[in-house]
Parts: sequence; structure tokens; C-alpha cells
Amino acid sequence: MTLLPGLGQARLRVGPDASGSTHALEGPDLLAAVTAVAERVLTARVRRVAVFATPELKSLVAVLGALRAGVPAVLVSPHSGSVELAHVLADSEPDAWLGSAPEGTGLASVPVSVHARSWHSLPEPAPGAPALVLYTSGTTGPPKGVVLSRQAVAGCLDALAEAWGWTGADTVAHGLPVFHLHGLVLGVLGPLRLGGGSTHTVRPTPQAYAQAVSSSDRGATMLFAVPTVWSRIVREPEHARALGRARLLVSGSAPLPVPVGAALADLAGQSPVERYGMSETLITLSTRADGERRLGSVGLPLNGVATRLRSESGEAVAADGETVGRLEVRAPWLFSEYLGKPEATLASFTGDGWFSTGDLATIGPDGFHRIVGRESVDLIKSGGYRIGAGEVEAALLGHPAVAEAAVVGVPDEDLGQRIVAWVVAADVGEKELADFVAASLSTHKRPREIRFVSELPRNQMGKVLKKELR
Repeated sequence: MTLLPGLGQARLRVGPDASGSTHALEGPDLLAAVTAVAERVLTARVRRVAVFATPELKSLVAVLGALRAGVPAVLVSPHSGSVELAHVLADSEPDAWLGSAPEGTGLASVPVSVHARSWHSLPEPAPGAPALVLYTSGTTGPPKGVVLSRQAVAGCLDALAEAWGWTGADTVAHGLPVFHLHGLVLGVLGPLRLGGGSTHTVRPTPQAYAQAVSSSDRGATMLFAVPTVWSRIVREPEHARALGRARLLVSGSAPLPVPVGAALADLAGQSPVERYGMSETLITLSTRADGERRLGSVGLPLNGVATRLRSESGEAVAADGETVGRLEVRAPWLFSEYLGKPEATLASFTGDGWFSTGDLATIGPDGFHRIVGRESVDLIKSGGYRIGAGEVEAALLGHPAVAEAAVVGVPDEDLGQRIVAWVVAADVGEKELADFVAASLSTHKRPREIRFVSELPRNQMGKVLKKELR
């Protein structure tokens, strides 16, 4: 199995950067540049390398060089603070940086040049060999290193290619961080596996996305973004309309508000495809390109994936589209392990071999899945009811005055927990919003308290930091 069989036909482009320059490698030159980096890695005899994953051509070539050499790459966020950076390096124990490195880490660096070329052939590593180490966001404790094998990455990308009609004729454009699943595996490795194009816009602005689609030189046919970016795009209609030239718009990493999806459908002429995944599972659910695009849903299991819902006590939950349960999955491309944490790895699986995602979901009779939040922060037990925060957030976002909403449960002596909503909205009162939710959902799901704020705290992937709200 070859992980990137299309590398010699693919195109990798990054820019424009702060100076207005765009940098690119294509076809045989891309393959030769990556091979030159791989040879340096092999010469250095390193067991594992760290890559400071900035949105630059040099960083991406570094990752590709490590993959070509069969040496796992630890992806390090350029936004890491000193404590997080120290934790990732101590936990993963890389032998060297590959390419650029932050100051003060005391770790050797293997240089990377995008201008070097090697035309040698290199042996393909074993399919089960580790390819990447991605670190979790650390929402439930210190970030853990998720080890993904070469066959896991390849299997997931092939399943997505089938679901999205994705071929080497497509060019993907995105401005996503390249130290995460969405930006690196989907946005870079996916196109290069298929022999297509990958364009990183550096900044995920509406103008950058519109320009990527409108380019006269292999304009983008597929656009990847998180809901925060799609929200910004629909607020600039002239750029949103330009996206209608693309074949597919894909949203992920957080739930897409239904009003934003509807606005995209109106302005760009197509509803976005939503998909679901996490570092440990890669992508497991998605709307199909040739199927129904149901707003608020992440679609159906990809070929080879099985899902089920379980209660807190492990009992089966009805797939009736209403009952919320813990989502568990099985797939050929699950992660290999949490690096150096065998007990944590074992604890993430059920006794009969299903991975427990920690996410809450509903599954309809037709198999469509809806994610309603994280079990650790989004399961609210109020007055004897189990309520998914995502349901209430979606209802709030259905009000025309609401731009953003986040819901949590806070301790309450009478109810156990009461539903509190943080809302970005204009010209609307607390009672009106609470009544609006009660009219669209069950009465017991209405917020007991609404706090109006100017913005919600989010991480780089657009996920709301609910710990900060609490």
C-alpha cells in the first residue's frame, strides 16, 4: 500500500502570505523535493520528528518528507504556549525538529529546503507503521498524542473519496490549521493521495476563499472550512456567491448552525456537506455528495463504518431521531494508540471493541446522525431529563436575532442542573428567546437563564471553550 500514490502528479500551493507571495510545487518537482527531505530524515537516523506546523510550504514539505521516509511526524501547533509546547515535546520525545523550530526548546533540527531535489526511489514503509501523531485539544485533561497508521489515513481518505466523488481532477482550497485532522489529513494529504491539487489560503478569509475558486489556474472545486469561517463568508454575500463555482463545500470540526447552512445554500446555490470525526477515529460520518444534504445532520456512516448509541449504563438507545445517547463507532481506520498510554487507550474502547467517542448524538430511523454535544460538557441533567446542549443551541440559532449561542448546565439545588445560555444577539430579550426555544423544543429544554455577550471564546478550530464560560 502506497500512502501518497498521486504525489508525482499532484500540486501543492500555499499563499498568498503576508508579503503577497504564493509558493507552489507540482508534479515531479513536488515528489523530488519531498524525496530529498526524506533522505535527510533517513540519514539522520531519527525515530520520531516534530514539525512546527505553520501554514507554509516548507512545513508541509517537512511533513510529507517524514511520511515518505516512514518516520512518524509529531504535529506541533504554532500557537502552543510554553507549557503546552513543553508537554507535547516531553510526551512525544521526538529526536529532532524537522525544518523550522521554535526558540528555546533545546532540540536539534534537521534542515528542510523546498529547493532541494532527489530523483531516487525509496521503499514504501509497512502499512501498519505509524504516520502521524496528532495531539488532542486537551478538553478533558492534558493533550494526548493520537497515533495514526499509514493504512488508517489511506483507508479514511479512500472512503471519503467514494462518498464525495473526490478525484484527482479536484483541487481543494482551505485556510485550516495544519496541525489537525481537518487541515492536514483532509486538506493536504487527501488531494495528494488522489493526485489532485491542494491550496492553503494561509488566512481563512471570505476573500481568500472566493479568490481560490475564481483562480484561472486550476480554481478550487472543493472548499473546506469550520463553521466560524462559513459564518463570516455568508456575511459577505459577494464572496459567498463566488463559491457557487465550486463543486463541493465541506463543513466540519464543530456543528454548523442551520441558518448559516441555509444562507450558503441561498447565496452559493448549494448546501454544504457536513461530516463528523475526531483525531482518534478520523472521519466516520458524512453527508454524501450525491445524497440528501440535511442541515443540522452529519449524515451517514462512511463505507466500512458502524455506529451505535448507548446510555450511561451501557444499554442500547433507540435510533428514533430523538433519544440522545453516547456515540460509539467501529471502523477499519481507528487510531493505533494514545502515545505511551496503554491504559488510556484500553479505556477508550468498550469491552466488545467499540470506540467510545464521548460525543452525544441521535440517529434517525433512516440512519442520519445528529451530534448534540460532548458528554463531558454538553449532557445536561435537569429535572430528571437528559438534554443535549446542542439541541438547545440549534434552537436558539433558529431565531433571526441570534448570531451565536452556547449552552451549558450549571449546578442547581432544585433541578440538579439548570440550562444557561450565552448568546450573541441584538434587539431581543431573555424571555422572548426562552419562549422561542420552548415553542420549538420541549418546554423543559428552555434556558432558565440567558447571558448576552459580545462574542464566545473559541479555539483555532472554531469550537467554543465552554470551560471558560463556566
